[in-house]
Amino acid sequence: MDNPMLNHTPVEHKPVPKKSKSQDRLSAQIWKHRKEYLAISPFYILFAIFGLFPIAFSMFLSFQKWDGIGEMTFNGLNNYQFMLTDPEFWRAVGNTLLIWIYSTIPMLFIALVVAFLLNASFVRFRTFFRIGYFLPNVTSLVAVAIVFGTVFSNNYGLLNYILSLFGLNSVEWLNKTWGIQLAISVMVIWRWAGYNAIIYLAGLQSIPSVLYEAAKIDGASGIQSFFKITIPNLRPIILFTVITSTIGGMQIFTEPQVLVGNDGGVSGGGLTIVLYLYREAFVNNYFGYGAAVGWGMFVLIALFSIVNWKMVQGNPSND
Repeated sequence: MDNPMLNHTPVEHKPVPKKSKSQDRLSAQIWKHRKEYLAISPFYILFAIFGLFPIAFSMFLSFQKWDGIGEMTFNGLNNYQFMLTDPEFWRAVGNTLLIWIYSTIPMLFIALVVAFLLNASFVRFRTFFRIGYFLPNVTSLVAVAIVFGTVFSNNYGLLNYILSLFGLNSVEWLNKTWGIQLAISVMVIWRWAGYNAIIYLAGLQSIPSVLYEAAKIDGASGIQSFFKITIPNLRPIILFTVITSTIGGMQIFTEPQVLVGNDGGVSGGGLTIVLYLYREAFVNNYFGYGAAVGWGMFVLIALFSIVNWKMVQGNPSND
């Protein structure tokens, strides 16, 4: 009789991997500060739900064909292909760029001039003016669009009334491409010039006054001090405002939507990228295509931000 102990195959026991000292130390630190992590966890949980998940889902949705109710159908790259070949999309891109140029360059220049004046010692009631210039930024954008709609009204607008005082014919502002873009640009300037002026003012107040005093002793004029001292020291602030203005300019939606409607007006001059996205996704129910347009807009914003950063940053070796 065979001995069962001799026929028994020994079981190999794999060694249990031991945790490294760094892992043990990390676990100990997390457990030690568990209350602090628990206190800040709501932000990360909400960000994951309302931030990361929509981003990931929109990327997934951009490859689907979906009307928001039925089943999704895989559509491959067709959404992106249609976007790149759709003349309406490129019209929206062109309109957005023109409105951005018309509004951003004058807005930042006006903001810099206003900040320079508010920083001047001869200006009184500076706190009052700072609040006044910042108020448009916290005003309801829908209310602003309605007010500017009456200002640029085709028949009984304030601008046409002023033109009539000089014996000039009225202009149908909202029936012309350039008129719609002008109205939107003026709204953007009115809303954001004060906000950027406050940012520039903070930058101006951080520049040491001894630099201006030394320049004055050396015989430099005010214009020379402005371009040789003020602008170089404000370069990081200018870079920040240019990038944020680029991002905001590429995302213009409420102004044209309230002013001229979802189609961008009679001539389509107010059709921006976000308004085009809204129309395709939430009016025509092409949610997959709308997601693709959103990612296309993301690429455009990233490219323009990089270009602006390179242009404004300049060459540090020349400073």
